[in-house]
Amino acid sequence: MDNPQENHAIYDNSRFQHDEARPPPYSPSQGIYPSLPEQTPSYVAVNPQIINTHHTVTAGTPHIMPKTGSNKCHWKHILCIVLCVLCALAVVGVLLWYFLYYQCLVGKPCRSGGKCLSSSQWCDGVRDCPHGEDEAYCFRLYGTNFILQMYSSSDETWRPVCAESWNINYGKAVCEQIGYKRQDYVSYSQISAGSLASKGYMKLKPGSNYGSSLQKQFTYSNTCSARAVKLQCIACGQSSAAPTTRIVGGTEAVNGAWPWQVSLQVMGNHICGGSIISPYWILSAAHCFETYSSPSLWLVYSGDVSLFQMRFNAGRKVDKIISHEEFSTTSNDNDIALLKLQTPLSFTSKVRPVCLPNIGVNVFPERRAWITGWGTLRSSGSSPDILNQAQVTIYSRQTCNSPWVLDGEVTQTMICAGELRGGVDSCQGDSGGPLVVKDGELWWLAGDTSWGFGCALRNKPGVYGNVTYFINWVYEQMQNN
Repeated sequence: MDNPQENHAIYDNSRFQHDEARPPPYSPSQGIYPSLPEQTPSYVAVNPQIINTHHTVTAGTPHIMPKTGSNKCHWKHILCIVLCVLCALAVVGVLLWYFLYYQCLVGKPCRSGGKCLSSSQWCDGVRDCPHGEDEAYCFRLYGTNFILQMYSSSDETWRPVCAESWNINYGKAVCEQIGYKRQDYVSYSQISAGSLASKGYMKLKPGSNYGSSLQKQFTYSNTCSARAVKLQCIACGQSSAAPTTRIVGGTEAVNGAWPWQVSLQVMGNHICGGSIISPYWILSAAHCFETYSSPSLWLVYSGDVSLFQMRFNAGRKVDKIISHEEFSTTSNDNDIALLKLQTPLSFTSKVRPVCLPNIGVNVFPERRAWITGWGTLRSSGSSPDILNQAQVTIYSRQTCNSPWVLDGEVTQTMICAGELRGGVDSCQGDSGGPLVVKDGELWWLAGDTSWGFGCALRNKPGVYGNVTYFINWVYEQMQNN
């Protein structure tokens, strides 16, 4: 995690080799226009007086042209015009359908299938999309104060939820809809919405019942006699021994410092890291499961900084491995995965979840963050028994993609962090582990360790999955599984 080594490209997971001839992270866009029918051939009217140029007319014999031939040509011309008009109308209809429905220029598309919904159909309490995503992201938590917001489909605006008539049952129902279990629920309270209330509130209708569709129970209100709802769905982001001062290079962590860190093991060997986000769910990197894809092969260990000591604890069996459906083995785009455990973790001072980033939490560039893991201490070096920790800087995507840094390979699904001068980085075996930031009094998961060029090289910071980018995907998997 700390020393610069030879300048060759590798992935943090030693089983995942970097391709020197990697294609650019963004492939050229495919054509979006449908192929049009071949042009309808035009018909040319023929002069009946020259139909038969070899016919000889006897002197004095009247030259009478066949009447029937003239009529046939006349009706063919009319039929041709009608067919051309119908074809043109059909083409216009197809193009209108394509742009208004398939391309969904009006309304929003269902991500799970080519269905276009009007804006008013989102968060109206009726599942219209095949996988129900139109009703999946109607509530969210904002900022370090966990202010509850609801999406208003009438004007496509997020508004704070007014605390009038609110109770614990509504809190549990909303947390469950977000993706947590009712038993994880912590509490609700009232808090000032501040500038978030500049466009009004979403407020419970009189006579609302939390047992029915939640989205149907709310209406817009310009005012709120109470304050906004502050909602905590899970006790997360608390550390009893995290370092408070900057550390140069990597150092050993102490128990309780990073209680969300887990070791993912196959046949007793540490393969990757991961982060606890709920009693049942671990967040890691998709590339960790390319070789060992069967859930039955994996055990999840937690509760200690020593790999040796953790093996005296019972590892948790994995029920499901859900890798992002668009993960690319060539660009490492969408490198995120979730593991669902067969039995839940019991939370203690040494086993706790990290907070998933709320909208408004500061994970912006040029701020300090921490990485942890049992990865090698240098490229192709030995792995430690004790969890290591190091402080790094999160860089802007513009800096990451500079020609002298990572040369355009960092996509919107990634962030890069480290030290441009070198000397601090994640390395092989750290894959899937957390990149965390502290905002307010809590720790937030900003990234999962993904890939890099060597370890701790100058101008080669490590690359991490952008958890903020994936937050809706994460909650969707928790809801559906």
